[in-house]
Amino acid sequence: MVKEILSKADEKMKKSITVLKSDLASLKAGRANPTMLDRIEVEYYGSMMPINQVANISAPEPRILTIAPWEKSTLKAIEKAILKSDLGINPSNDGTIIRLVVPELTEETRKNLVKTVKKYGEETKVAVRSVRRDANDKVKALKKNSEISEDEEKKAEDDIQKVTDGHIKEIDKIVEAKEKEIMSI
Repeated sequence: MVKEILSKADEKMKKSITVLKSDLASLKAGRANPTMLDRIEVEYYGSMMPINQVANISAPEPRILTIAPWEKSTLKAIEKAILKSDLGINPSNDGTIIRLVVPELTEETRKNLVKTVKKYGEETKVAVRSVRRDANDKVKALKKNSEISEDEEKKAEDDIQKVTDGHIKEIDKIVEAKEKEIMSI
């Protein structure tokens, strides 16, 4: 029973870290990355579709993204979606493909991005700690119902804390790596 609680908590913590990684991947860090466009949706035959499902996205150069729609009729819709998004990049359309030039980041923009990265890291730590609290509550409930002894309860709480500490360290490493990437020129 305790092992099950521990494994579920570990799984949920890993999912939180996966979400953090995808959030950080979609941040604009001064170099072109197709994942920057993951959150942008395009109207396609009356329904909203992720941009990567209606076009081929590539980064032929470090600061340029090219978007080649599978149907030319979606070119305008893609361009419109990019302009509406929070990317802050103006697309250039040559009739067959769209080019996005990712601007160099200013020092101020870099510092703001680092703040955003730290915020994402803190939010993920809060989520991990919340999972820890839920797991500890379940262990306490087992103890209350006399399903486990006091020693087993303490050992389970220690194990949950060790798993939590490991994930917190991993979050710190991920955030630190992203900060270095943003601050490097």
